[in-house]
Amino acid sequence: MTAKILSAAPVVEKFKLTQAQRCQALKGKGLTPSMCVVLVGDNPASQSYIRNKRRVCEEVGASFRLDQLPANIGRDEFLTHVERLNQDPGIHGIIVQLPVSEQLRDLDLPNLVTPAKDIDGFHGANTQNIYAGTRDLSLLLPCTPKGVIHLLNFYGYQLQGTTVAVIGRSLIVGKPLSMLLTNFDATVTLAHSQTKDIREVTRQAKIVIAAVGRARFMDRSYFDRDRRTIVIDVGMNSLNGKLTGDVDFEDVKDVVEAITPVPGGVGPMTVVTLIDNLISAVERTAKGIQ
Repeated sequence: MTAKILSAAPVVEKFKLTQAQRCQALKGKGLTPSMCVVLVGDNPASQSYIRNKRRVCEEVGASFRLDQLPANIGRDEFLTHVERLNQDPGIHGIIVQLPVSEQLRDLDLPNLVTPAKDIDGFHGANTQNIYAGTRDLSLLLPCTPKGVIHLLNFYGYQLQGTTVAVIGRSLIVGKPLSMLLTNFDATVTLAHSQTKDIREVTRQAKIVIAAVGRARFMDRSYFDRDRRTIVIDVGMNSLNGKLTGDVDFEDVKDVVEAITPVPGGVGPMTVVTLIDNLISAVERTAKGIQ
C-alpha cells in the first residue's frame, strides 16, 4: 500500500473561507481583527515564519503589523513595548516571535502577553483550559495542538477510544497536545528521550504524532504495517537546505495508512489556527468575554 497524504491544503482553504466571512462580520461592527508580531533582531527563519502569518492574515481580511526591535534591546524597554501593545485597544492579538535575544530569554515569555490577546495560546490562563478538560476549539489554545485536532477531524479520524502515541514532551506541542487528545477521549502515551523503547510504543498506536525536532528520526522500524498507522509529523527541521520532518517519509510511506507531508502538513495548520485564534479573540472581546 501507499500511504494517503494528509495535506493541509483543503483544510486551510475551508478555514480561510470561514475566517474571511467572520472577519467581514466583525468589520460590519467596526472591528478589524489586528495582529502584531514582535520580532527581536532579524533571524531569517523567523522572517520566513512571519511572512506566512502576514500572508494568511491579509488573505482573510485581517490586519497585520510587524514591530521589529533591535537585537540588543534592553529588558525594560522590551517589557515596556509588550505592555504598550497589551494596553492598545486597536491590537487584538500579539505574538512574541521566538527565539528572542540572549538577554531576554530568562523572561517569563509565555505570560507576557495578556491572556485575551495571547493568540499563540501559551499563557498559563489559556493552557489551563486544556488541563481543565476543554473540548472547545474556539478558545485560545496552543496553535499546533489545535491544528492537529482540526486536521484529524477533517480527514475523519476518530479520537474516542483510539490509541495515540505522542513523541516529544515540549511545552508548545507534546504536553498540551497529549492532554487535548485525552480530552477527546483518546488513549494517549507520551514518549520522550528517556522512554526505554519508543518503537514498542509507536508500533502499538493507531495514531503516531512525531514532535521530536530531529530530522528523519523515525523510519519504518517504528511502525507495524498491520496496524495501518496514521502519522502526524510535526517536525520542521533543516536538512541539506530542505525542510524535513521527524519521520523519514520515503522510508515509511508504504508501511503506514496515512501521513502528513513536510512541508504542507502541520505547518500550514499551525498558521491558519493562529489566525483562527486572532478572530476568536476579537469575537470574544465583542461579546465582553475575557
